[in-house]
Formats: sequence, C-alpha cells, structure tokens
Amino acid sequence: MTFLKHSTELFPNSYRAVSRGKRFGGFCKLRFLQWVFLLAALFLTYFATFGVNIFSHGDLDSRVLLLREVHHGTPIVVKQPSKHRKQYRPCEIQLLDSVNGLVEPKDFTNFTQFSLDYIEKEDKPFRSNNFEPRFGGHQTLQEREKSFYAANQTLHCGFVKGPPGLSSTLFDLDENDKAYMNTCVIVVSSCIFGSTDYLRRPDRRMISEYSKKNVCFVMFVEKQTLSTLSSDGNIPNDRGYMGLWRIVVVRNLPYKDMRKTGKVPKFLSHRLFPSSRYSIWLDSKLRLIADPMLIIEYFLWRTRSEYAISNHYERHCVWEEVLRNKRLNKYNHTAIDEQFAVYQSDGLTVFDPEDPSTPLPSYVPEGSFIIRAHTPMSNLFSCLWFNEVDRFTSRDQLSFAYTYLKLRRMNPDKPFHLNMFKDCERRATAKTLKHRLLSPPSTT
Repeated sequence: MTFLKHSTELFPNSYRAVSRGKRFGGFCKLRFLQWVFLLAALFLTYFATFGVNIFSHGDLDSRVLLLREVHHGTPIVVKQPSKHRKQYRPCEIQLLDSVNGLVEPKDFTNFTQFSLDYIEKEDKPFRSNNFEPRFGGHQTLQEREKSFYAANQTLHCGFVKGPPGLSSTLFDLDENDKAYMNTCVIVVSSCIFGSTDYLRRPDRRMISEYSKKNVCFVMFVEKQTLSTLSSDGNIPNDRGYMGLWRIVVVRNLPYKDMRKTGKVPKFLSHRLFPSSRYSIWLDSKLRLIADPMLIIEYFLWRTRSEYAISNHYERHCVWEEVLRNKRLNKYNHTAIDEQFAVYQSDGLTVFDPEDPSTPLPSYVPEGSFIIRAHTPMSNLFSCLWFNEVDRFTSRDQLSFAYTYLKLRRMNPDKPFHLNMFKDCERRATAKTLKHRLLSPPSTT
C-alpha cells in the first residue's frame, strides 16, 4: 500500500492510464469478436448460396441421387459412379489354343425357326405433300407392335427406298464392295464416321492364317474419314485394304447424327452381308486381340447362344443410364424423356439383381462388342433394336433392355438365346483405346 501510494503521488496520472488501458483492451477484444462473427456470418451466407450448387453439380458423382420416377409408388435410389473413374481390367478367359480342328457343333443351328422378309420400298401416301423418304421407313405404331412377334413376317429393317425419283436408300455402297460383301460367311466389321477415331488394326499376331483367309474384316467409312485416315498415313492399297481391314466407303449417309449412322453396320450386319452366318461387331475404339473363330467358339458355340453382348462395367439399370446420359448431355433431354416415358408405359421395370426371375445379369449393355449367329431370332432382335434407335435416340443402351424384354414377353414359347457376358471378358478379347474426337451431343 505504501508503494502504491508513493507511486501515485509520484505519477498522479498513472492509475488513470491503467484504467484507460483496460478499457482499450476490452474494446479491442470486443471488436475482434465482432469481426470473427461477421466473417463467420459471411462464410455461412456464401456456403448457403453456393454450397448447394457445389453438391448439386460439381460433386454429383459422389452422392446417392433419388430419382423421383415412380415404380409401384416407391422412389428409386440410383447410385452414381465415383468422381474418380475406376480402372477396369480384363479377366482370364479360356479360349482354345488353336483354330485347328475347330468345327461348328452339329446341333448348333437348332434355334427358333421362322422366315423374315424386309420392306424394301415405300410409296408416297395419297394426298401427302410433305412425304420425305427415310432410311428406316415410316413404321406405324401398329406395325411396330406387330413386328415383335417371332413369326413369318415382312418388317422394317433399314434400307427402305422411296418413290420413283427418290429411290436411293441412302448408305450407298460401290457395286464392287457389295459383290465382295455378298461372299462373306464370317464377318468382323466396324465403322468410323465423322473422323471420330483412329484406325485400330487387329493384332495380326493373334489372328490365325485360317481367319486371315476366310474371315472378312470390313471397316465402313465416309469420304471425310477416309481423307483424315490418309493424312494419318493410312492409305488403302490397290485392293482397298489397310492391313486386314477392307475399307468400304459409304456415300449418302442416312442421318446427320454420326452416332445414329454408325448403328447401321452395328445392328444390320445380316443385311449388309446377306450370305453371312456369323458376325462380330467392334466399336472403332476397340482393337481386336483374339482370333475371330476362337471368339465365336467361346461366346456362342460353347454357351449354345445365338447372340452375345457384354454387360456394362458400371451401370445395370436403365434408370441410371437415363440419368447419366442427361447429366453428360449425351442427347437432347426432351427426346430421352419421351423415349423413357414410352418404355415405362409399356412395362419396362427397374433392374433388380436380387430378383431370381430377372432374365439378364444387367439391363444395360456395354454395346461396343457384339457376337452374332445370323439366326431368325438374332436377326429379328437386331432389326427391332435398330428400329428403336431409328425412332427415338441414338443412345442404344437406353433401348436394349426394353427391346429384349418385350421380344421375350411377346414370344414366351420361342426362346431367344442371348449370352450377356462379363465386361472383363470383352476386355480380354478387344483392347479399349481412346476416341480421337468426341462428337458433340445431338440436338435432334
């Protein structure tokens, strides 16, 4: 106390200064807390405003989305793939060691038998001034419904000619190429339209001498793609070949959408190669790394199947595929919605892997690799699937399950032997490479 008194006497303003210092410190702490609360409020406001968008768009893949499509009154939960794409690798498959001694099973062609003919020409309807010929024809809804019956019939399946003066079917081929294609019994085919890919040559080391001599390898292109391939150093020889590929140039493409044009050789190999008994379709992103005859033996003969296609490596439900196509703007959203609404109204159901009655391991195919025996049921399914693509969108993964299930439902006593195999098996026979250029999404 003596020291305090002495000090205040010596410094009469010191106590006042200390008091002011305390008040100043309290004031600073108050202002600091105010700033902290203000910054917190600003952060919360920003998060509330923009955070929703972050989770709604930028991080869509990491969420579980609830699609409000009604299925028996129950919302459907659809998981989206991870933002970080997984690496998918081939699995080991037991192909035969050699084609030597390979013989088609005697009873292999014992499948459902009926006769198919195709509409080759359409006349202009009476009093119709706006008639325009279409490659797929003008199939009515009644004709569409009837075409699903596995019975003797004449149906739309592309290559439909118009009235006199408009007789071109589009997808026109040189007569020499057509003559060559008429001789093919076993076919490996692919296409590049719109210069969207590089030329992927089959691995010759894996192709037997038998297949090199007896299997037709046909690559369909149009002039623009041929020019692009030539600038890459890929020039056909005097016989029209680039390696094993016979290059067939298509004139008058039937669709503006190059993806839809590509469905012609993909689905209609039985029409392009009328003498063929087997065909293998390769998307242009694939390189064949196994012998075609060994592929046919493994996927068709060994499983007693007339059609083989791999399931998708990520998605198995059409609902998921619809969402994915719309999110990535693969096609016009309204067109996708209209197609999906038709399929739902006609009985398409959600894929349920737990249901033992589910007829396929997946309702979404990978679609880039198809092995076919050209049987009546296989040819009918190919025509039906093509007609769905022609009528609706070019996204054929949306129409696969509907087409298969409807064909199966309408022909309960006529089985269609379809082998849907694992995608890793596809990767063991055909190597997946990147596209040169991704086509812009179609708006039609």
